[in-house]
Amino acid sequence: MLGSFDTTAVLEAVPLLWQGLVFSLELTLVALVGGMAFGILLAVVRQLNIPILSQIAKLYIVLMRSVPLILVLFWFFFLVPLAIGHFTIGGQPIPVGARATAFITFTMFEAAFYAEIIRSGLRSISVGQYEAAQALGISTFSTYSKIIIPQVLRATAPIVVTQTIILFQDTSLVYVLSLTDFLGAASKTAQRDGTLIEMYTTVALGYLLLCVAGSELAEFLKDKNNSPKGNWIKRAVNFRFSSLDTNGL
Repeated sequence: MLGSFDTTAVLEAVPLLWQGLVFSLELTLVALVGGMAFGILLAVVRQLNIPILSQIAKLYIVLMRSVPLILVLFWFFFLVPLAIGHFTIGGQPIPVGARATAFITFTMFEAAFYAEIIRSGLRSISVGQYEAAQALGISTFSTYSKIIIPQVLRATAPIVVTQTIILFQDTSLVYVLSLTDFLGAASKTAQRDGTLIEMYTTVALGYLLLCVAGSELAEFLKDKNNSPKGNWIKRAVNFRFSSLDTNGL
């Protein structure tokens, strides 16, 4: 079987595979950045226990973490256009588009998972830091943006990377929207040319290499946090407190 492995078919499929891989990476990057930004907001809202908003944030996180991503993709693609059309003058559904659906849905879905990661990091910060910031007259916004969040991001970086690996693997679900990702490109080529073994072996190796690289990065960040040099956080916090106090924030 290995002797019949058609390397020529793989080489000819490289442009389409590359195009699919680029889309998968773009979707992963957008969902990572957007999901982290929204996730941090959700986590802080829950941490501050803001009336009503904290309950809404909790409900959102529970809902997103309880429903399969593929269903969220379906709901957004089919129901959102109907909902938008319901509030327009014509009353006609307004298509969102498959690509926009993928980027928005993945961002909203991953935000719930990143929010819980960030919230666990927030809960690990000592109460003394919050009290010290309050005693110095530092605003809540400055406390979180300049003191707390930087620490949390570094401490949770390994878990964030691990979640992002899962996110990258989940991009294959965009097939339900007729979009071509890395796996989708391999599947289409395999069905067209009858090269199932070649295409699926190639794409499996691609996923393996990228996910192993991500896992190694997560381990590196974890070891770096646990190293003696990881104590730089305490020095950075002390410096940040002193600088904020000097600036009168």
